[in-house]
Amino acid sequence: MTIRNQIMLITYPDSMGKNLKELSEILNEHFRDIIGGLHILPFFPSSADRGFAPITYDIVDPAFGDWDDIKALSNRYYLMFDFMINHISRQSLFFQDFLEKKEQSNYKDMFIRYRDFWPGGEPTQKDIDLIYKRKPRAPYTYAKFGDGTSEKIWCTFDEEQIDLAVNAKVTRDFIRNTMQNMAEKGASIIRLDAFAYAVKKRGTNCFFVEPETFELLNFCRSVVKEHGAEILPEIHEHFSIQMKLAEKDYWVYDFALPMLMLHALYTGKNKNLLNWLRICPRKQFTTLDTHDGIGVVDVKGLMTQEEIDQTTEFLFSKGANVKRVYNTMAYNNLDVYQLNCTYYSALGNNDDAYLLARAIQFFAPGIPQVYYVGLLAGKNDIELLEKTKVGRNINRHYYSKEEIEKEIERPVLKKMYAIMRFRNQYPAFGGDISVDDVDSENELRIRWTKGKYLAQLHADLKTFRFEITYTSEDGTLKKLSLG
Repeated sequence: MTIRNQIMLITYPDSMGKNLKELSEILNEHFRDIIGGLHILPFFPSSADRGFAPITYDIVDPAFGDWDDIKALSNRYYLMFDFMINHISRQSLFFQDFLEKKEQSNYKDMFIRYRDFWPGGEPTQKDIDLIYKRKPRAPYTYAKFGDGTSEKIWCTFDEEQIDLAVNAKVTRDFIRNTMQNMAEKGASIIRLDAFAYAVKKRGTNCFFVEPETFELLNFCRSVVKEHGAEILPEIHEHFSIQMKLAEKDYWVYDFALPMLMLHALYTGKNKNLLNWLRICPRKQFTTLDTHDGIGVVDVKGLMTQEEIDQTTEFLFSKGANVKRVYNTMAYNNLDVYQLNCTYYSALGNNDDAYLLARAIQFFAPGIPQVYYVGLLAGKNDIELLEKTKVGRNINRHYYSKEEIEKEIERPVLKKMYAIMRFRNQYPAFGGDISVDDVDSENELRIRWTKGKYLAQLHADLKTFRFEITYTSEDGTLKKLSLG
């Protein structure tokens, strides 16, 4: 199924119901006209990071279901799958074969061996300082071979996530076969997770290395194009990188919107948000929340450092049940790039503020994505957080079918779903957008027009009041009823 200009839900295979079958039943019963697309977070067998350390892409993890369940969902929604182009599980057939057979392994070239990459087998301190890394040392783990020897290999993230040598022929074959199989199995769009880390080159920071990274992206795009699928490179960094990708006609993420939105609603000031809505890429997926945290690094250059710090301070003071300690080693999280909190709780569990945030997102350029916790205006899950001591789990609540049936009766959700139906169905959103000049720093006015159709959002960022108006079939101007 091709990509449609309709709202996409992001969910784990076991977060709305226990598995893919229950997910399908829940979506069919309660959300069929509310979402048009579905990003199912990794549903393959994995050894770590809740699916992001894939052991194989050949099967669906039996705990979630099988390929028939995926096919059933693809008949109703356009689907997004994740491909971890930077790494694969330590438990994968490829790496285990390498450990067992070493130089005789057919997969020895799939991995980045320090002895081959660095002159003398080790990086200098200058090399280490230059690398864009998530650890306070050189990114490596040890490969311990069947013959009793060991050596360092590149490992950017968790030790279960072994980096791939993306330029090796055996790796390119793996990439081609995997992505083509995904497209054949129902993926309309394939999200390239951590792609900016994939190309390693001496003398660089090994992050979004140009032009080599674009060569890799072009390869991936060409692989899936014949199957009618597209790719979505995933990156959290300075917004200018998204602009570079957009210039080359790639789909991109709008990871700047979440912090810009929080700043606008915390302060009541429209300046930064207005600027971004006017200059941001149009071929993009917008987000307020994802399975990770609220991105901070993405807004550098769009907000001053003082404004970024102010917004972060407001989140801890105005947000509901969110503490600084949740972003520390005590909760297995030292990611300075993101803040752990549900979006609803970031806005103080305030229904009016949350509803306005979603209305603005649905009127922003691009296709909106809504994370499953956001779809249910979920509060911070402190119980799961404390049970696991994993910071990101504050935003990863497991919803049962019964819990969902209860949640969707909340007035804030009934209103949000009315806006989502309108966004999915009204023709103007396939036309042109205009972000109007306004008289007050508290105001926001966004218009979409296509032929005789016009949809307009007029909002007050300080009071959280807004209205949506549109032209009906007979040309009269109507106000969207939210019940």
